[in-house]
Amino acid sequence: MSPQAIRPSSTPPASKVAVASVATAAATTHGTTAHGAVTHGAVTHGTTTVTAPSALTAPAVAPAATAAGGTTVVAAVTTAVTTAEPTRTTGTAPGPVAPGTTRPGTGTTRSALAPAAPTPAAAPPLAAAPRTPAVPDSEGQPGPTAALPGLPQALTSRARTLAGAVRRRCADLARIESPSGDATRLDALAEELADGFRATGATAHREPGPAGDHLVLQWDGRDESLPHLLVVGHHDTVWPAGTLADWPVTEQDGALSGPGVVDMKGGLAVLEGAFALLADLGQRPHRTVRLVVVSDEEVGSPDGRRLVERQLRGAGAVVGLEPPHPDGRLKTARRGSTRVRLTVTGREAHAGNDAADGVSAVDELVDQLVAVRGLVSLPGTELNAGRISGGSRANVVAGRAEAELGLRFATTEAQRRTLDNLARLTALRPGARVRTEVLSSRPAWPERSANPLLRHVRSLAAVLGQQLDGGPAGGAGDTNLPGSRGLPTLDGFGAVGAGAHARHEHIRIDQLAPRIALLAALLAVPLPRLRDRSEG
Repeated sequence: MSPQAIRPSSTPPASKVAVASVATAAATTHGTTAHGAVTHGAVTHGTTTVTAPSALTAPAVAPAATAAGGTTVVAAVTTAVTTAEPTRTTGTAPGPVAPGTTRPGTGTTRSALAPAAPTPAAAPPLAAAPRTPAVPDSEGQPGPTAALPGLPQALTSRARTLAGAVRRRCADLARIESPSGDATRLDALAEELADGFRATGATAHREPGPAGDHLVLQWDGRDESLPHLLVVGHHDTVWPAGTLADWPVTEQDGALSGPGVVDMKGGLAVLEGAFALLADLGQRPHRTVRLVVVSDEEVGSPDGRRLVERQLRGAGAVVGLEPPHPDGRLKTARRGSTRVRLTVTGREAHAGNDAADGVSAVDELVDQLVAVRGLVSLPGTELNAGRISGGSRANVVAGRAEAELGLRFATTEAQRRTLDNLARLTALRPGARVRTEVLSSRPAWPERSANPLLRHVRSLAAVLGQQLDGGPAGGAGDTNLPGSRGLPTLDGFGAVGAGAHARHEHIRIDQLAPRIALLAALLAVPLPRLRDRSEG
């Protein structure tokens, strides 16, 4: 059976949501729709409604009333909820289609989470809620959300309904192994992801890359005059092909574990669920949303960076799908990171008869690594010798050796000084040669005292009955780039869990529904003023 995508329902918001196949479009071909349970192998999963109390959930808070700039957004949100045009899922969208781009609704792929219908209908208007007074956020500022007429309840209820399908979608994505550098596997997953996102109304373009295709997707917004919201993610993982053989995707004790579930197939599934939720309610995002999914993030995005750079132009804000902190907090800053290859060339010789004629590249590399550790002494700077190789046989003096180093920096200045020191390395023994090569580099994204985007998301969370905050992170990612340039940036919108890059990697199933609802709210609700003299 093909992986299961998340399909918008055509049924009223209170109904259950079933799951239909996306990759093969078998149900479309035979004129049937899968209802109720979906079977994976010998295990049958029914639709799950999450009712467990959330660790991120607080008692419901009265919605706030005004944007950070003091402008009331009640009317805008009410209009979005009651009059928005349903997301297009059939037919051909007007306008030219770029090569390699598929319009939503073309081909045989049906729309995503629940029974597909010939003509999807918009959800009925949500009942108006009483106007409530403004509630300041935790910093004493007026919250950017207003008395959203029925929207918080609709998002929360529907997210709980979709959580089971999102869990299954994450498991299916994790079962498609996609190690960095394996173009065949990465391309297969890219097409699966494109199918799922097209089903929620996106146009999808596959951008060729040297080690696997990247994806660029777009959802048109209700107000296309606004700067777009950029979402960044990746579909490569650190796990080599074959890992599933001894570590299968498993659900146990409220957690889903497996290679890549938290970093970041869970985040991709949650975003698909958020767009499916909006489609269920007959909504589009408030502004245009662009999603870049790169195939090489785990090795520093050496090629994918150009796509992120391209989509940063004109962006009003940037959010990332990396996993949050284990307690659910978002990521408000990141250390810089650089991957460096240190290569040593020596001279081979017989290790018994002519050892004095040789120059051991392995010995030189070991001494160089000791010296490098001494150079990495600035506060907030860390070194990890992640991979070492060299030599050929025990009876041959090694003629070549190399190490791949991972460096982390708290500041741009520490990054610059450390890399300058590495570039000046010289051989410690006659006849050896040392070369340093920067493979990829990301600038430090510093913490900023004022963070209106975080304040906005905290207010959205409070309206949804969640408690949420943010803090800096030690790892690096594609959000380093916009964050380092001062663009409004937040990361950590992926699935809540822990253990990235480790054998205990997992996501918390009870936290899927809150994350789906939060992302859907972020997409649907107008952003406040995030920068001076900016509409975004």
